[in-house]
Amino acid sequence: MKKIHFLISIIALIAISFAACNKTPDIDDSMLDGDKIFDPSLYDSAKYLVSIRIDNPTTAQINTPVLIAAHGYSATTFEWDDFRNYADAKGGVLVSQVLLGGHGRTYDNFKDASWSDWQASIIDEYKALRAKGYNNINFVGSSTACPLMINLIENNVIDPNGMRHILMIDPIIVPSDKILTLVGVLGPMLGYIESNLSNEEEGHWYQFRPQETLRELMKLIDKIRKDLENSIYLPSGVHAKVYKSIHDPTADAISALMIYKGLFNRDGSKIEVEMLDSKIHVVTRLNGRENVSSHDRDIQKKVFDDMYQILTK
Repeated sequence: MKKIHFLISIIALIAISFAACNKTPDIDDSMLDGDKIFDPSLYDSAKYLVSIRIDNPTTAQINTPVLIAAHGYSATTFEWDDFRNYADAKGGVLVSQVLLGGHGRTYDNFKDASWSDWQASIIDEYKALRAKGYNNINFVGSSTACPLMINLIENNVIDPNGMRHILMIDPIIVPSDKILTLVGVLGPMLGYIESNLSNEEEGHWYQFRPQETLRELMKLIDKIRKDLENSIYLPSGVHAKVYKSIHDPTADAISALMIYKGLFNRDGSKIEVEMLDSKIHVVTRLNGRENVSSHDRDIQKKVFDDMYQILTK
């Protein structure tokens, strides 16, 4: 039965592919995809990046935990507004919301960016913080930001001095929708995929996902999956934890298992993984979603409380 459903899905996707062939999306001014709406971090970077907001950090600020929060594929800094509000209310943690390269701009900007372009803003903010003396720097990534961060660690792209924690929310190593694996074959016919957004999500996510970006996403997660099979070790003194929704419609729960089996502490011990009884992809972002339950909010608060305790202990 599963094979039949899979074949039906393939046939449906091929039909959609030909329907979209040689077409460009119908973009209007209300969409992030157009040339009227851009991520607010591009207008007011000081509000989003600690490295810019605090020009001359004090000794106390240099020692305060700074969390570089990176969003997922096709999203924007909006994805971390919920935690930013939580942290601001609690105090004791500084949050840098980075905009992935190529994101938060026009459809063409998004289409032309590679996954290494996406990663560049994470690197830039870390280096800027280190240059100002910050010595308690932490990462949190949602979805696609997680493999981007794993790649930084594996390839020693950044100096790990001053790094403390890496937190991953619903990392995508294996997609839940296995049709995504066919994007390399069907992508040129497909052109783009249209996503359904709530009214509040419009202007913060791309409604149209170009096949070029889907191919970059698959290149990234295929690479990280293979790299994890060969084992990756965290820098000395760096702690990692994964939070993973069990019923995630976007990132298969096996993604957490693959990270658990392939990413190790420097001494070879296992990293932490916490499975969440959730059907939401990136449960840390509830703002803008429709039909959010009290159970969803309880899970979000539990994760936020745990993250805060890890960062401040």
